[in-house]
Amino acid sequence: MTDTTQHTTHLNALAEHHLDRARAAEHGRSAHLFLHDGPLRQSVIALTAGAELEEHNAPPAASLYLVRGAVRVVPAGEGEAGIPLTEGEIMKIPQVRHSVVALEDAVLVLTSVTAVPDALMPGAGWG
Repeated sequence: MTDTTQHTTHLNALAEHHLDRARAAEHGRSAHLFLHDGPLRQSVIALTAGAELEEHNAPPAASLYLVRGAVRVVPAGEGEAGIPLTEGEIMKIPQVRHSVVALEDAVLVLTSVTAVPDALMPGAGWG
C-alpha cells in the first residue's frame, strides 16, 4: 500500500520564525532545511539587512524565491555589481561562485538539486 500522507509546511509561519531568529542572531542569519527528498532540498533562509551569505559554489541546479525583502546575488569577482532580487521574484542561480547580500530584512526559499545523474548533465549522453 502506498503512503499518501501529505506533509505540508506553512511558508509564512516558517519565514516569520526564522526572520525572528535572524534578528536575534549575532550574524543576522537563520536557515532551516524543511524538505529533503533524495537529491531535492528546500530551505528557508532569513537574513537581516546587511547580512551576507559569503561566497560559495552553486549546486548542480538551484533557484531562489524571495518571499520578502530585497537581496543581491553577487557572482564572484563582480564587487558591488550583481543581480537584484525583490519580493515575489524567483531566479535560477548561476553556475558560478556567488554570495547573497540582504539589502533589507529578507526571507528566501532555496530549492536545490544536489546530484544530477550523468545522463542529464550537459554534454553527457546527448551526443
